[in-house]
Amino acid sequence: MPQKIFPVTSEYPSLQPYATDIPARLDSLPWTSFHWLLILGLGVTWVLDGLEVTLMGAVAAVLQQRDVLALNSTQIGFISSCYLAGAVIGALVFGHLTDVFGRRKFFFLTLATYLLGVGLSACSWNLVSFATFRFITGAGIGGEYSAVNSAIDELTPARLRGRVALTINGSFWLGAAAGALATLVLLNPRFFAPNVGWRIGFALGPLLGLVILGLRTFIPESPRWLLTHGRFAEAEAAVKEIEAAAPHHDRKPSVARPILRIRARRRFGLSVAVGTIARRYRRRALLGLGLMAAQAFMYNAIFFTYALVLNHYYAVRPQDTGIYLIVLAVANFCGPLALGHWFDAIGRRVMIAASFAAAATLLLSTGILFASGRLDLSIQIAMWSAMFFFASAAASSAYLTVSEVFPLELRALAIAIFYAAGTAIGGIAGPWFFGFLIDAHSRAMLAFGYALAAALMFGAALLEFFLGVDAERRSLEEIAAPLSAEL
Repeated sequence: MPQKIFPVTSEYPSLQPYATDIPARLDSLPWTSFHWLLILGLGVTWVLDGLEVTLMGAVAAVLQQRDVLALNSTQIGFISSCYLAGAVIGALVFGHLTDVFGRRKFFFLTLATYLLGVGLSACSWNLVSFATFRFITGAGIGGEYSAVNSAIDELTPARLRGRVALTINGSFWLGAAAGALATLVLLNPRFFAPNVGWRIGFALGPLLGLVILGLRTFIPESPRWLLTHGRFAEAEAAVKEIEAAAPHHDRKPSVARPILRIRARRRFGLSVAVGTIARRYRRRALLGLGLMAAQAFMYNAIFFTYALVLNHYYAVRPQDTGIYLIVLAVANFCGPLALGHWFDAIGRRVMIAASFAAAATLLLSTGILFASGRLDLSIQIAMWSAMFFFASAAASSAYLTVSEVFPLELRALAIAIFYAAGTAIGGIAGPWFFGFLIDAHSRAMLAFGYALAAALMFGAALLEFFLGVDAERRSLEEIAAPLSAEL
């Protein structure tokens, strides 16, 4: 006998179990104008983040000038570490609140925090002020990772979730390319004084962010989140609004659709969330931590100090750094864009492990050749570009993994926990550590840092191969049943 779908009304008792086909309806949707709006309104966050990180990396050499802030490489690495520390704390705080109060509210709050921090960064006058403002900026970005990744996964059809998530995370590098292009003007003394151009660059962030705030007003709350909080009528209305963007899609109820039975519970405490991750999903927790830590160390260590390497070892002028950043940004964006389809077609386990392993192999090879002095600037850039092509897909897949393998009620918090833990373990110390290696003026020591990053990437590949979850083309509820689900 077909299972009856309980009426979805605001009067339905919150503790009464009910059945719904809303998750199946979301997964069966064709690609519509709504999904493009989702990418523009939420995914553009990564463009801003890319703009930020690239600008910070590009201005590193400028900040060392006496007529600017007179910082050394270690201090610049410290500022970058403060940004990452803010991201860690912001992810944990906003991540938990996103699971409790909803995805949509924090689309706006986290973006506002980010805009405040980046606007203040443009007004920095010394090490302490710059580090403080970068901390605030990082807090906003960390919160964005939790709220935005949760919503994107919950609103994207299952068959497309992998490539969409990778492409959106990879859009970070569109911002990086834009930031690199901007530095060719902003850091050129013919156009702006050294102590003015970099400030204008940071001031552009709030202007772009205001446009994003407007786009987000058209994106509804996640229907999946609404269901688990007993807001049935709102969930149904949100799905109908999304379905309206696909006028020829069959929206008639079908007994063939998977039915999810839920007993709504409005809140799960931190102890329940952390306990569930640690006990029920121990293997997935180890996997998420390994992937996030490896990619965080590699990216944050190398990219935050990229301009310093070009300046110290290849005599690249600070105002010319953007040229080489554009090349790397293009390679980083093309990786997820070109490989994303295969994460859904071939599968997560094979593609994630292969991406991490390929990036590690290329990074280790680059470090060995760099230490022996056999690289000129063009070959160095070419090898780094090839490495980042695979590393970008690997890094994006780490975010995809932690956002789809845990239950809905603690998805944002899980993203926050593993982003925070991975960044704390592999990311915060990275920029400072590599800044120290660069100040040592030793190719061998810097190559050791590259080898360490490669070893972590190889380790992540092995973790994925043995512990990976075959999540391709499966609904989120099938991958990890909601805590509210009645089995």
